[in-house]
Amino acid sequence: MQSQNIKIIKKLQLLMILSTLTLSVTLHSQEISKGNVNFTIREIPTPAVNAFYLARGFTLAQIKPYADTCVYTTTLRNDNKDEDIHYVRKNWFITLDDKHYPIKSNNYWFEQFEKSGMLPSSWIGFRLSQMPEEQIYGANGGWNQGIFSVNVPRGTQFDVTIVWDIKGKENSLTLKGVNCEK
Repeated sequence: MQSQNIKIIKKLQLLMILSTLTLSVTLHSQEISKGNVNFTIREIPTPAVNAFYLARGFTLAQIKPYADTCVYTTTLRNDNKDEDIHYVRKNWFITLDDKHYPIKSNNYWFEQFEKSGMLPSSWIGFRLSQMPEEQIYGANGGWNQGIFSVNVPRGTQFDVTIVWDIKGKENSLTLKGVNCEK
């Protein structure tokens, strides 16, 4: 039993090293700002997505549907001096060929992973790595980062629109020409 645990620990250590290396080889990032709100997005290559979630207890078969989408790490920052911003991620969308598509929600992925028999600890790791579904960022630099996925064909280019409000007044910005690499 102890030698089995040592093998598992060594495998997890290797996966963590691989995930660190592959996450450092992400593709170029794109950034846009509007009204002191800054949004950055960077695609994560499929091998890095696999390594990252394998290290969180998923099997390759379990994470494959997610890794096969276009997966991005994002940062959203509020540089307004006096006003908080609030967003609900389900209001964000992508535009491809003049059609709007939602960004996959955590609930969507939970339903997919639940069918595969994922471990509860894997789900916690997944959920914590995602861009929050709803968040308030305080004035003067409140920010967060997280991951989300969109299901578009590889090799396409699309626009991402994020929506937030300040005291109930809706704002949005659109980052054009986001790539989903082959």
